[in-house]
Amino acid sequence: MSAKAQDYHKRLTAFMTEYVFPAEAEYHRYREEAGPKDHTVPPIVEELKVRAKEQGLWNLFLPSLSGLSNIEYAPLAELSGWSPEIGPEVINCAAPDTGNMETLHLFATEEQSKQWLEPLLAGEIRSAFAMTEPAVASSDARNIETTMLRDGDDYVINGRKWWITGAADPRCKILIVMGRTNPDAASHQQQSMILVPADTPGVSIERSLPVFGWQDQHGHCEITFDNVRVPSSNLLHEEGSGFAIAQARLGPGRIHHCMRALGAAERALALMVDRVHKRVAFGKPLAEQGVVREAIARSRNEIDQARLLCEKAAWTIDQHGNKGAAVLVAQIKSVAPQVACDVIDRAIQVHGGAGVSDDFPLARLYSWHRAMRLFDGPDEVHMRTIARAELGREKSPFAAAVTGA
Repeated sequence: MSAKAQDYHKRLTAFMTEYVFPAEAEYHRYREEAGPKDHTVPPIVEELKVRAKEQGLWNLFLPSLSGLSNIEYAPLAELSGWSPEIGPEVINCAAPDTGNMETLHLFATEEQSKQWLEPLLAGEIRSAFAMTEPAVASSDARNIETTMLRDGDDYVINGRKWWITGAADPRCKILIVMGRTNPDAASHQQQSMILVPADTPGVSIERSLPVFGWQDQHGHCEITFDNVRVPSSNLLHEEGSGFAIAQARLGPGRIHHCMRALGAAERALALMVDRVHKRVAFGKPLAEQGVVREAIARSRNEIDQARLLCEKAAWTIDQHGNKGAAVLVAQIKSVAPQVACDVIDRAIQVHGGAGVSDDFPLARLYSWHRAMRLFDGPDEVHMRTIARAELGREKSPFAAAVTGA
C-alpha cells in the first residue's frame, strides 16, 4: 500500500474495532424491536456517520474526493466488509449510493449535482437504482420494458421494477430509473436514465422483498411507475445513453462489492478458527481434526487468490479505465461472491446449529453474499463475458506452436 493508503488503513482499522463492531449489537437490537416492516435507520448509524466524518473517513470510494485510487481503496473496502450492514454506510461507501454518486459525478448537470449529488456526498439522503424488472430477464438489459416517453417538456414513465435496494428507507429521496425512451432505435440506444424523486406522484412501493427471510433495513423493493411525470431536465446525459451510463456505473460498483465480500469472508474464517479452538469432538479439539484443518486451509487459499485477482482488476481500472478492466471485473465478480459463500458455508458447518441461528452473523452473511451471485449481473453473464474474451483472444506464439495454427 502507498503511505496514504496505509494511513487510511490504520485509522479505519481503529475506527472499526473501537466503534463499528461494538455497535452491531445495538444495531440489531433496534432492528428486532422495530420489526421487519420498519425501515428507519437505527440511530447508532447516524451517530457513527458523524464520528467517521470528523475523522476524515468519508467518501473513500470516490477518487476525485478522497485522492485514493481503486487499488488503494480496495483494502479499505475490505475492512468495511467485515461489518456489511454498518461498516460501509457509516463511512458513506455503501451501495447503491456509491454507484449512484459515481453516476451523478460523471453524468449529472450542475443543477442535478447540486440538488442530488451534494446531499448524497454529505450523507444527508439516500438513493436507489431502478433497473431490474420482474417480467423479463433483466440480466439482458435490452429486455427492459419500462417506458419513458417524451410528452412536451416532460417524460412520462410507466413500468414495474423490483429488487430496488434502498427504496424502502425513509431517507431515500431519489431514484435513478432506466427505461426505454426510443423503442425504434438500435438495441443499445433504446434505453435512457432519468432522475425520479421518490415522492413523485405515481411512484408506488408495493413491497420490500426478503432475502432468505431477512428484511434488509434499506429494503429491496418492488415499485410501480404509473404515469409518473418528471421534467425533461431530469434526463441523465442524453437520450439513448442508458447502456453507456450503466457500464460506467456498474464497473466500479461490481468491484466494490467484491472488495467488501473479501472482508466478510475474512470474518467468517476468523469465526471458524476461533470456534475450532473452543470445541471438542471425539476426544480432541476440532482444530486437530483433519477435515476441519482442510476447510481452514482451503478458505485461506481461496480468499488470498480472490484478493489478488481483485487487486489486479482494481489496478487495471486505475491504469486503463473501466473498459480496459471489463474482463477482469467480470472475473472477480464471478469469483469473489462464490468464495465468500464457500468460506461462510464452511464456517456455518463448523458452528453446527449455532451457525444457522442469529447467535452468530454467519447466516446473514451467507444470505447477502449468495444474493451477490445474482445482482450486478449473475455469474453466468460474467462467465459468458470471460469466455467470449478468451475465445476471441489472438493466439500467443506458444499457443500457435502447440496447436499447429
